[in-house]
Order: sequence, then C-alpha cells, then structure tokens
Amino acid sequence: MALWLLNHLSTCALTLLTVGGIVLVAVAGSALARRRSPRLAEGEHNEMVGVVLGMFGAIYGIILAFVVVTLWTQLDHTRTVVAQEATDISLVVRDTRSFPPVARARIDRAVSDYVHAVVEVQWPEMRAGRLSFEATSQQVGGMYDALQAYDPKTARDEAFYEEAVTRLNDATAMRRERTNIATMELPVLLQVLVHGGALVIILLTSLYGLRSLKMQFLFVASVAGLIGFSLLLVLVLDRPFAGDLTVSPEPFMESSLSPFWSQHGAGPP
Repeated sequence: MALWLLNHLSTCALTLLTVGGIVLVAVAGSALARRRSPRLAEGEHNEMVGVVLGMFGAIYGIILAFVVVTLWTQLDHTRTVVAQEATDISLVVRDTRSFPPVARARIDRAVSDYVHAVVEVQWPEMRAGRLSFEATSQQVGGMYDALQAYDPKTARDEAFYEEAVTRLNDATAMRRERTNIATMELPVLLQVLVHGGALVIILLTSLYGLRSLKMQFLFVASVAGLIGFSLLLVLVLDRPFAGDLTVSPEPFMESSLSPFWSQHGAGPP
C-alpha cells in the first residue's frame, strides 16, 4: 500500500491525504468527544490528561526522532552506495582505455549492457520494492567474461587490469547492497510503535478540554498536523527508490558512462 501511494501520488497529494486526513479525523474525534461528554469543556480531567500527554509526548518524540534520523541516514547511505557503484563501473572503463581496441570494445559493450540494464530494467523493479538480482546477473557475468578474455602483455596493462578487476569486484558488492536496500523497510514493531503512538497522542489531545471550541479545535489540529507531517516524512523516507524523494540513477549516465547513453539515445525511466 505504501509503495503504491508513493509511486502513484505526488508529494503534494500525499501531504493532503496524510496530513489533511489525520487533522480531519482528529478534529472530528474531538468534536465527538465534547458532544458525548460536555463536561470535557470544563477541563475536569486536564490535570491528569496533561501529565499523561506530556509523558507520552516526550517518549513518542524521542522514538519518532530516532526513526526519522535513521531513515534519513539510510537515504543518504543509499545515495552514496549508488554513486560508489557508478564510480567503480566508470573507473573500469577508464582503466581499460590502454587495452587493445578489440579487448576495449568488448569491455565497453559489456559495461554498456550493464548500465542500461540497471537503469531500464532493475531500477523499475527496485521502485516497486521487488528483489531484482536477476535483472543484471547476466550483464555482470558479461563484464567479468570480457575482462577475463583479455591477457595483459605489458606491466602497465597488467597494473590497469588488476585495478579494473578490483573496481569491478567493488561495484558488484555495491550492486548487492543497493538491491538489498530496495527491499528493506521499517520493522513491523517500529511501524506499530510509530503509528500506535500517533493514535494515542491524538486521543489524549481530544480529552484535553478547553472552554473555547475554536481553541479546542486549533489545539487538536496543530498537534494532529505535526504528527501527520512526521508520519508523512517516515513514509517518504522509508523507501529510498520510490516516490518523489527517490534516489536517482543519474550517476550511471555520467562521467565515463555517458557515451554509452548518447550512442543509444536513451534516458532514465
């Protein structure tokens, strides 16, 4: 459900749906509570509710801050992994520039097949949250085959060859990590804690009575809006390859890899 929302709705639409929906539900719940128990407006339970609300709010704020920071760090790490993989592939191309034309053309063709498979086949799979190792397995094998088919003749070529193999190994490791990240999500217990805590806070605000109905609604709407934005942030950050705030495949189309795209006239999905 979360992936569908992220991939089919803009951030603006998600904001209206999430924040607006939570605020409307909270205000409606507050109005219903006042109607069912008119004495709430007199604030007879405010002292107790205020203590509980303060305690729960502090604990929930710490938990929410931990979750958001963790997810933001994951997003930043994902961008680093993608950039590092693309850099390693790009360096494979640079390191093989001194090879004979036939060997270099074979390696370039294998690298081109790989970057196109990553952007055009694997990226949509990751965007949908599916495990997609097989989407580029054949192309990875093709790059290794292309390198293994060349036997360096000089000390210089051997040095560049060893560096190219090392870079390809590093890129393969980054590929595995990138693909694993695409299927990761917030653990179920943390999801329950984040959403359940939001529900408890909103219920407690509905029980905090104010004589002015407008002030009551303003108080409840403010708390609900803050919680709604926080939950929206958790939703957007939890899937780094989905939604508007997505990790881009652009690094696979830059630097030494850009000629492979100009030749095909293709772009990212």
